Amino acid sequence: MTKSTLLGVRAISKAYRLGTNSVPVLEELSLEVEAGEMVVIMGPSGSGKTTLLNCVSGIDAPDAGAVLLKGRALDFASEGERTLLRRHHIGMVFQFFNLIPTLTVRENVALPFLITGQGGAEVNERVDCLLDEVGMSRRSNHHPFQLSGGEMQLVSIARALVHRPELLLADEPTGNVNPHVGRNIMEFLRGTAAREGAGVLMVTHSPEHAAWADRICFLKDGAIAGEHHQGGRVEEVAAIHQRLSALGI
Repeated sequence: MTKSTLLGVRAISKAYRLGTNSVPVLEELSLEVEAGEMVVIMGPSGSGKTTLLNCVSGIDAPDAGAVLLKGRALDFASEGERTLLRRHHIGMVFQFFNLIPTLTVRENVALPFLITGQGGAEVNERVDCLLDEVGMSRRSNHHPFQLSGGEMQLVSIARALVHRPELLLADEPTGNVNPHVGRNIMEFLRGTAAREGAGVLMVTHSPEHAAWADRICFLKDGAIAGEHHQGGRVEEVAAIHQRLSALGI
């Protein structure tokens, strides 16, 4: 790993049991994410995109290979240690929001601090700042059932970032929102990575949203089939479509 490398995925493989059969999902996959870099993973359904994020976060353990965060191998840590690493160093954004329905918007965003028993003026300021940045300050006392899908996703992103994680993992964060909100989400993620030095590893099917990344990795049959280094972000959409077609994705 180079000095600036935040995440190192080293030849990981993962298979799942299906009856008496073993179904391979990841095959000796390797990639790196630097601090402040946004990397997007694209590929067809079933190519291993979500499994990759689960292995990186420590939710799943790879069968072989290693996942390193700032040089520390996550796959050799205990479950308790992996939980603490997620709690303090990794933020996660899901396609279906995963907000707690009985908590208000403000309480959902503050949840990482509530879990660890943190409070006080600094926590309140951080929560208020993020709610303002995602445009949800006026909705802070509402509950998730009172929000649109796009609003719920903005809240979930604020929650994932509130504890200033070094690595943000996002699984189809724009998959259930309209194009306008999707663009707002990508602008926010891109800006946050640059401003706070967080590495972002994101799965998406959208070439338009992938074009915000610094680098795109194309996943096929559980391995990286190619990469596309961005030159102009939104101007790169046509090039991304061409790469997807060439790779049969």
